[in-house]
Amino acid sequence: MVPRSDLPCVEQVDTGFLEGLLGYNARRAALAVIEVFVERMTPFGLRPVDFSVLSLVHHNPGITSRQLCASLGILPPNLVGLVNTLEKRELVERHPHPRDGRAMGLHLTPAGRKLAEDAERTAAALEAEAAGRLSTAEMKTLIRLLKKVYL
Repeated sequence: MVPRSDLPCVEQVDTGFLEGLLGYNARRAALAVIEVFVERMTPFGLRPVDFSVLSLVHHNPGITSRQLCASLGILPPNLVGLVNTLEKRELVERHPHPRDGRAMGLHLTPAGRKLAEDAERTAAALEAEAAGRLSTAEMKTLIRLLKKVYL
């Protein structure tokens, strides 16, 4: 194919439109954090969703699968396999719910509690690094504004 001299060529990429989009910026920020998050959670054998489930169970002993699904926006069939895997790793265990005979509450085992605490400490350090260019007030504002988008 012969190059045509009458066609424009790009010297500098114009990202102005994309940079004005909430989704584009949220995704770019998420990717910057998630890439490092995945790397740092690898020694714990946790994916982001595993970490989220463990953290919620850690801070909400007895939480039900229904509550987990609602909190994380996960479909029940997807959560079943995830909880089964955490249970096989002896990180969580199920106990009958005290008020709902049909439900099971999820609880961390001692190994699960230690793993959750270590992973949360690692995640907090990562967040501090990722937000290093933001002041404490800016970070609070950013989180507040992002929540306004999805809540």
